[in-house]
Amino acid sequence: MIETRSTALPHGITLECRVSGVAGRPVLLFLHGFPEGAFIWDEQLAHFSRPENGGYRCVAPYLRGYGPSSSPADVQAYRAKHLVQDIAALIDAESASGPIECLVAHDWGGAVAWNVANQHPQRMKRLAILNAPHLGAFLRELQHNPAQQAASQYIHFLCRPDAEALLTENGFRRLFGFFNTPDGTAPAWLTDAVRAQYRALWQQGLTGACNYYRASPVRPPRPGDQPLALPPGMLTVHVPTLVLWAMDDPALLPCLLDGLPDWVPQLTVRPVENASHWIVHEQPERVAQELARFLQN
Repeated sequence: MIETRSTALPHGITLECRVSGVAGRPVLLFLHGFPEGAFIWDEQLAHFSRPENGGYRCVAPYLRGYGPSSSPADVQAYRAKHLVQDIAALIDAESASGPIECLVAHDWGGAVAWNVANQHPQRMKRLAILNAPHLGAFLRELQHNPAQQAASQYIHFLCRPDAEALLTENGFRRLFGFFNTPDGTAPAWLTDAVRAQYRALWQQGLTGACNYYRASPVRPPRPGDQPLALPPGMLTVHVPTLVLWAMDDPALLPCLLDGLPDWVPQLTVRPVENASHWIVHEQPERVAQELARFLQN
């Protein structure tokens, strides 16, 4: 059974979490992306909390700025260091006796998770990433690959001061459009029930979600922009890492897989054909299968 509970973190942020499984069991922590919520992981929470599937304690927070979790007003409150602080503190709250079994993350949750793994490797035994680019690869492709530059132009839209208003228009038409298949139709997984979950989430406000983009210096370059350069120490990840990559993601291209072993020595890459950015919704059984295999290694 999936329950909701609030976790007050020592630095004043409260994260609303969906949880399943017995407290004290090894922890799997799941992080969602944009424009999603913790509920995208419900099938994984239910699956991995069952005794026959490991009996894990499964926790999926709404990230800061989303839904019922704390939503600071200051754009700078969504810089990477604050997002990392949230997840490190949540790990400590859920697994005080030692590292969590695995940090699992998609999209923006994955961007946070890459940083947590870089800065706090002792807090996790494993890292699993679903269609969230490693920062080194993303910066490289944004600076040198016209195709990825074009695919990422939506970032500039989400940084606009009127982005929330535009996204809310006509019953969140633009946001629901993010989920469309290449032919412009809604995907099969976007049922009336799932639509209702998203609508209820977005009605709680979109400013926090947009502030992730506004606070980040990582975006397609414009004339006059100075290229962002980061030291290698900010990019290395020394925990065993699974990257599960849907190959038909229109926003995050397969070129983002190139060169990953240079930053992530203990790396397993699992490409998934005929899957889009929304793989968590599209192929929950495949996601569970790949995670289970990774957890058994």
